[in-house]
Amino acid sequence: MRREVMDFKEMIMNQVIQIILTDISMTSGSHREGFRLKDSDLDTMMWPNDHIVIWDLEQTQNYDLSTKTLILCDCSDSPPGFALLELVTPTHRESVKNACMRINDKLYVSSSKSRQILCSVVEPFNPTEHGPCFSGVMGGGEYDFAQCFACDFWPPPASKWIDRCHAWPTSYVVDDIVRSGCHFVAIGHKLGKHADKEWRISFSLAEQKLVYSMNHLQFLTYGLLKLLLKESINHGLSDKDKLLCSYHIKTAVFWVIQQNTIPHWCPQNLLEGFWVCYKLILKWVYEGVCPNFFIPENNMFLSNIHGKAQKDLFTRLHELYGKGLVSVLLHIPSIRSSITSVLQNPRQSVDNYRYMLFFKVSFELDLFRELYLTHIPIPDLPRCIRLFNAAEKLIILPLTQYQVLVLKKFTACALQNTVFMLYDLFTLFGPLKVNTTSVENKQVYLANKASSYMLKLASKFGGISDLLFIAMFNYKTLRYKEALLVIEMTKVMLAQPYVPLHINDLAKVAVWYELREFIGGQSWSTKMRHAVDIFLEVTFCYINELVPEQRSGLQSESPALSIPLYVFLHMLEVLCYRHVDRLRAQTALEDLQNLVHHDQRMYIRPHQRDISWQILGICQQVTGNPQAALYSYQQSLRQEKHHNIQTATLMRIQEIMRLMHINQ
Repeated sequence: MRREVMDFKEMIMNQVIQIILTDISMTSGSHREGFRLKDSDLDTMMWPNDHIVIWDLEQTQNYDLSTKTLILCDCSDSPPGFALLELVTPTHRESVKNACMRINDKLYVSSSKSRQILCSVVEPFNPTEHGPCFSGVMGGGEYDFAQCFACDFWPPPASKWIDRCHAWPTSYVVDDIVRSGCHFVAIGHKLGKHADKEWRISFSLAEQKLVYSMNHLQFLTYGLLKLLLKESINHGLSDKDKLLCSYHIKTAVFWVIQQNTIPHWCPQNLLEGFWVCYKLILKWVYEGVCPNFFIPENNMFLSNIHGKAQKDLFTRLHELYGKGLVSVLLHIPSIRSSITSVLQNPRQSVDNYRYMLFFKVSFELDLFRELYLTHIPIPDLPRCIRLFNAAEKLIILPLTQYQVLVLKKFTACALQNTVFMLYDLFTLFGPLKVNTTSVENKQVYLANKASSYMLKLASKFGGISDLLFIAMFNYKTLRYKEALLVIEMTKVMLAQPYVPLHINDLAKVAVWYELREFIGGQSWSTKMRHAVDIFLEVTFCYINELVPEQRSGLQSESPALSIPLYVFLHMLEVLCYRHVDRLRAQTALEDLQNLVHHDQRMYIRPHQRDISWQILGICQQVTGNPQAALYSYQQSLRQEKHHNIQTATLMRIQEIMRLMHINQ
């Protein structure tokens, strides 16, 4: 399910959202493979679609040179798995031009210069260099971002791999992998002659397809080894001291599966498969050789696992091996209690009903998280229109239930953004009078009516949270009582027993064990009436009260404001009631204050604390309590700077200080 959702999201983002397909992106790594382990990273590769790497000049006939820039791969003077990239046709991209350097009268794209350019682009997120990638924290999770080039052809140095594939993967998967080509990432071999200019051949797409082709037990074995690496072998080590990485683990699993070391991958052989992979890694460390799965001549240990470091690593792994399989598993904290429980009572029975109920609830909460806790950037009108056109074509295809849900969510976002962008366009021509059917304002009346319909349609496609866009539009158009009716309806729907709470720790879903209404009898469309965050693009205005925060985020290249649902709901209540009922406005403000002050990560995630304190301050300021607002803004500055709204916060603090000085 996770893979299907991510695949379909990526397809829409690359082929629909982009107006001119000049850049293509692909997520990879453990997140894309389907893992949601603690600290699972999100790797993103991006490449220019109008720059193509070729292996020989004869391949130029496959491309229109007026629209494509060709780069010739030269492996003649590089270690296995690495190459120099020669620019053979002119490029219009400044980033590529600035990364070029001359070698023997030929123009080559330098990997080190490309990394420097990428670093300047992602600098607002305080990145750290990690191989060809720049790593950091975004949205409360780790990410790796890498600039690369794509090649439509399978690498000749990896041609022997095709002949090795007798039993695994299947011929269909092999053909699919070969057709997909490869990529080049900006990192050279540390021991190569051109380390700062070389590029590494990347098989990320091929590896993703191989992981997808694993059966469930093979995937579990891979996951168990990843846990051992993260929680035991590399635990407590700095990045520079982590000699073994997840890629080595993945490579070992690939080799074990292909060499048919385990004849039957079934539940009874799970631990045997784990142990065989562990022994293979131990053997590689002892020999100092880790053969790349596609190009075995590329020894991936050559640059860092040798000498004393190799000896120390082997000693650690061999000590674990000497203690036996059970001892190795007990060194993985996240599964230790389960193993201990089985060892102490090997005949204990399992409550299958409660276990399956827990699994189903966890699964559905996980689906909500995959679909809705990710920002979907649709920042302008042309992209919204492009999405509507694409949705029309996609909806008639035989989509799976998950693909339908993804398409609905994208369409809901596009409908909402279209409404607020069109409203901004209308207000460019002067102030509007709303709620009127007079002849002179007929166009405005029809526009508001169409906007309301679009927002109602979006709420049907999406979840409960999307109702608040209707309330926000009513507030924006001065229809406060209508907005409050929508807010009250939202509260009623949030109180339904089948609506999942915003729970970040999946272990807490144990409290759902007896919620049978959530599992049985409810349709998918009903279950999707869930509660999630509100994402507001920073590129256009939703409500005037948040414009400074959007401008601050826009200046620092933050794509959106991620606001907790209940924080946003109480904010709209305060803003609407202050025009209708001052007493109720104060009650709503107290609810918001209690939430922000006392929430224990149930409704507000850590990286949302800055915007939550900011919104509390805004509400306190507009209701006439500058002292409380000042404290809230100061608290916002002390939180994790996820939304980059410090400029707006400082501006608001200065405004309050100025007003307080005047009043004195």
